[in-house]
Amino acid sequence: MAAPNRIAIIAALPGELKPFVRGWQFEARNGIHLWRHRNDQQEWVAVCAGAGQAAATHAFAEAEKSGPIDAVFSVGWAGALSEEFLVGHASLLSDVVDAQTGERFTTASTPGGPLLVTSPRVADEPEKRRLAATYCAGLVDMEAAAVARLAQMRGIPFYCIKGISDGCSDHLPDFNRFILPDGHFRLGAFVVFAVLRPWYWRALMRMGENSKKAAQAIAELLHKITCQ
Repeated sequence: MAAPNRIAIIAALPGELKPFVRGWQFEARNGIHLWRHRNDQQEWVAVCAGAGQAAATHAFAEAEKSGPIDAVFSVGWAGALSEEFLVGHASLLSDVVDAQTGERFTTASTPGGPLLVTSPRVADEPEKRRLAATYCAGLVDMEAAAVARLAQMRGIPFYCIKGISDGCSDHLPDFNRFILPDGHFRLGAFVVFAVLRPWYWRALMRMGENSKKAAQAIAELLHKITCQ
């Protein structure tokens, strides 16, 4: 793609961006994490505001405060909806569908890639099976549709890169009970919950390891696309 002047990168959690934004200028305010970087040709702004479409909309608004955006990426962790998608790997998506509204958004990537469905909740095993059957999707997240909608409204290219943190059949706790209405995660409450339930420990450790690998894979794919 032709290198745009200003690129926004929207994620939910700092850990999703950590390998890519290492060494960038950082600031945090009112629950927002924001990183900036620029060279002679491009300027990047990366923002995290929490999980869900409302938080992604807030993050997008923060990215626009310092100037118009020429292209936007929705990046972060996603759950696999089929065995075809391997944990720890990252995918460049060609389409995103909103499970709440049925809207479908085409990314600026090469057609024919995987489809991602944006859900209002963290999907458990039964919900992953339902989403896979309903939408023929490969991955599920909670934010991409909001970013795609905002990009479409502004007429700017939209890209979506997701790293796979959990497989389609992984048995994990219900994370939804720890997500606040503003999209932030009650980490302390979740740690107490998990410590008292050792039957989740192995799965959570595996998810943590896969999430780190997925974040690195996201960074590598982002660098390849934005710096070419």
